Amino acid sequence: MNTRLDLPKARYVWDMHDVFALGHLAHERRQAMHPDNMVTYIVDRNINYTNVCISACAFCAFFRPPGHEQGYVLPTETILTKVQETVDQGGYQILLQGGMNPDLPLSYYTGLLSTLKQHFPQVAVHGFSPSEIWYLHEQEKRPVAEILTTLRQAGLDSMPGGGAELLVNEIRARVSPRKCTADQWIAVMETAHNLGMRTTATMMFGQGETFAQRIEHLDRLRDLQDRTQGFTAFIPWTFQPRNTRMKMPETSSHAYLKFLALSRLYLDNIPNIQASWVTQGPMVGQLALLWGANDFGSTMLEENVVAATGVHFRLPEAELRTLVQRAGFTPCRRKMDYSLCEEKA
Repeated sequence: MNTRLDLPKARYVWDMHDVFALGHLAHERRQAMHPDNMVTYIVDRNINYTNVCISACAFCAFFRPPGHEQGYVLPTETILTKVQETVDQGGYQILLQGGMNPDLPLSYYTGLLSTLKQHFPQVAVHGFSPSEIWYLHEQEKRPVAEILTTLRQAGLDSMPGGGAELLVNEIRARVSPRKCTADQWIAVMETAHNLGMRTTATMMFGQGETFAQRIEHLDRLRDLQDRTQGFTAFIPWTFQPRNTRMKMPETSSHAYLKFLALSRLYLDNIPNIQASWVTQGPMVGQLALLWGANDFGSTMLEENVVAATGVHFRLPEAELRTLVQRAGFTPCRRKMDYSLCEEKA
């Protein structure tokens, strides 16, 4: 497969190959891009500093609206304790995410970041999302580049790809109408990349979208990567419907693996693809390593957003490494930028 995929070619490849044949093609591409037979992962923790969010996305079981009795903003002391627990368990990064909380000004974020770096200068902060950055841009009436620069100066190291869901405005208008548009999400990411910040790219599928809309999402990511080379990895996962306001069947593991494989073939300029054992479970996550993925994500010492849907998979580091080894690969710790924390055995 020497020519770059587009929608017609992707449709043809999808229709002409079953899940095993497409997985084989994706695994060949993965091996060509990563011939060292290594599977990377990171030791970190997801800390949700607030669950208050005005977006009220139909697919989210985690958020609470402003004023809700279950809404919270974690005290800084609690966050510091969580980071200390992470360090004590060998962690070296935190993923810091919340929501679009109207009570939190930019000064809250810079103060939190500065405090974290003062206490834990060795811990990388992978934080926020384009949706949160765009919201701050609107609330503070300051340019996106200025918001990002201010956060970086306070201690933000990199940014996850949260809030992408489907980069198709027709879908976003149905499931997350208060969140930034697809163009705005791309604009934040492009600004971050141009400032020298590395980010990940994500996708949540299974929201009732068409195949063409899924490819539109991949196209938007690939086009931006052509311009900036700022994405380190792509992380697709399936919508988890339980406890949400979107009542539709859960996407099967079969469909997840097949689309994961297509993603590896389509995103020829994003070097790493991450398996989503958090939504699929450890066994399907292990299979994903033979369907195009070369990264096993995070040990996730804490995770709350997916857990709010009733999905509670946990994977200690020793078990994660064993799963990787039993799939025929060498596990290796990495940093967010995919530089390695250990020598390959």
